[in-house]
Amino acid sequence: MKIVVAYKWAADPQEATVAADGQVDFSRAKSAVSDYDAVAITVARHLGDTHGADVVGLTVGGPEVATGLATKAALSRGLDALMVVADPALTAAGSTGTAQALATALAGVDDIAVLITGDSSVDVGAKLVPAVVGGLLGWPVLTEVTAVAIEPGALVVERAVSGGTEQLRIDGPAVLAVATDAATVKAPGMKDVLAAAKKPVQQLPADPVVADGTLRSTARLSGPARRGIQISTDDPAAAAAELVSALRADGVLIGGQQ
Repeated sequence: MKIVVAYKWAADPQEATVAADGQVDFSRAKSAVSDYDAVAITVARHLGDTHGADVVGLTVGGPEVATGLATKAALSRGLDALMVVADPALTAAGSTGTAQALATALAGVDDIAVLITGDSSVDVGAKLVPAVVGGLLGWPVLTEVTAVAIEPGALVVERAVSGGTEQLRIDGPAVLAVATDAATVKAPGMKDVLAAAKKPVQQLPADPVVADGTLRSTARLSGPARRGIQISTDDPAAAAAELVSALRADGVLIGGQQ
């Protein structure tokens, strides 16, 4: 029996910079296994230890996901083995393309009890991939999962809902997106890092078909137009003058001084 964890090797948004024109630059941001995915791995590890199942990681993306740095970072979190789909065509894959690549890889794996994912990816945060993977495979999908147990032919899942929690018994396999507080994550120690170098990594071929809707290039990203602008300059003296004029126009300042 296998418990599979889908994770993303992604740039840390905390290290991104924002240019004057509003563009977000990830070029200097270091990639890592996000905190959300670390929670998913921890939940899977506990489940695997309880039921004697193998815990296998699965990631898709550009060539960087297959580097030693990336694979060891994931394996040191407690995975028993790793499956990697690395292809330049997946470097900028959107949610649909990523989900298709994951589903194709999973279709070739036997004896899967459950696919566990994080709450969302740390860089995009669209929360679409679990639902699309489940749809492609015909598996049930549950989000905000806080606990899970395996029974013969079924999964017992606890998830957070408005005002409390609910417990469901569903047929497996299924896709479960765990809540951000589903488990307490422990940082890998030196023993974990050294052991990661000895764990198996299987590279799988990428799906030759790039899904419709996959992001190919971005011409520009910009926010909505600002409305009700009172201060439209970066010059401190000019900004102060505009502020005073606006306050006088609104009747907040009366006369020459206030």
